[in-house]
Amino acid sequence: MSASLKSGLPGNRDAFAAYICDENALDVLRPVVIELGWPPEKCNKGGLRNAIQSLSVSASPNILMVDLSESGDPLNDINALAEVCEPGTVVIAIGQVNDVRLYRDLLASGIHDYLLKPLSANMLRDSLTQAQAVFMAPKAGEDEGVKRHISTAVIGTRGGVGASTLVTSLAWIFSAEKRLPTALLDLDVHFGTGALTLDLEPGRGLTDAIDNPGRIDGLFIERAMIRANENLAILSAEAPINQPLMTDGAAFLQLQEEFKHQFEMTVLDMPRNMLINFPHLLNDVNAIVLAAEMSLASARDTIRILSWLKTNAPHSQVIVVANKVQPGMAEISKADFEASIERKIDISIPFDQKAATNAAKLGKTFVDANGGSKASAAINQLASLVIGAAEGDLDESDGGGAKKSLLGALDFKQLLAKKKTDPVAEPAQ
Repeated sequence: MSASLKSGLPGNRDAFAAYICDENALDVLRPVVIELGWPPEKCNKGGLRNAIQSLSVSASPNILMVDLSESGDPLNDINALAEVCEPGTVVIAIGQVNDVRLYRDLLASGIHDYLLKPLSANMLRDSLTQAQAVFMAPKAGEDEGVKRHISTAVIGTRGGVGASTLVTSLAWIFSAEKRLPTALLDLDVHFGTGALTLDLEPGRGLTDAIDNPGRIDGLFIERAMIRANENLAILSAEAPINQPLMTDGAAFLQLQEEFKHQFEMTVLDMPRNMLINFPHLLNDVNAIVLAAEMSLASARDTIRILSWLKTNAPHSQVIVVANKVQPGMAEISKADFEASIERKIDISIPFDQKAATNAAKLGKTFVDANGGSKASAAINQLASLVIGAAEGDLDESDGGGAKKSLLGALDFKQLLAKKKTDPVAEPAQ
């Protein structure tokens, strides 16, 4: 409860609002409010219950004053108020019960101050001025500079290459192993598997965000996201397959903006069609993991996507991952694949069906369920590479993307013929 009142960052909200039971108190409060530059109409008639009702359908102000005079159980009612308050709201309570224990309990619950009736102008002025100073002061854990935030998008070149497996494993590594507050946003609103992989119900959070992008704020994020562990929260959906995705993408942008304030890491599971429909989703993405397989179709689409990314996301570091690598079973060799895309594969992850089955049975991410496997070791390397790429440590010769469009220069038939004459392809290691 106290976290809801004391933590978080200020948003675009009213500076002040009050919910007062009696006219005498309102008459004293309004001149002080005008003196501080706030509109007097924000002084509402009605106490704590009215405040809870009003704030359940609208954003709470920076500073909130509530009257406890008509409350039979002030502490429980304050807890109910916390459920509808924005993170960072500074709350001043007023009442007529002169009880030291109540005063201490209210302060412990997150209340900034408790004022006894009858109110005076000086009392109100001092308390509200202090509340302003508290609201504007740096919050705990905030640095003077901009808080670091790394956003990663994982894109599969083809269906079935294991992009979603990489998404959930990366999110788990960032949150559980590196202890970084992490948000996982599954943008496959109809067939996403982010929540399923972690044995969670997706809830309606993402669907509600798409339907009401104007409601997306810190409190919405806190309520809508599903917790997978102490540092990992997931936002996903299982929208009805007969319900088309009707959005201009504003909700996705707003979600990404809120994630910057509340998390250190964001991992996006981004289906390929999202690149076409909402290219602006990559505007703030630091690293892009392009998941491929050693096939002709994947090579072709890797070239196409690399070319697209060079134009539409030149600021992002691209990491090419060969996933589900099976020595001797690939359509084309690693050397031919790299030649076709004119850059090196950054990470090769071996195929391990037994480990994948084990993770599914346990309801865990691949890495969490199979910590000792070679595939998990490779995914951990990928996680480190993502952080390094976002911080500018990735070698540009390997991570800078394709130099030009290669579709015209790549002879897929020749590659296929080469594969048939040389059935033991070079393992992608």
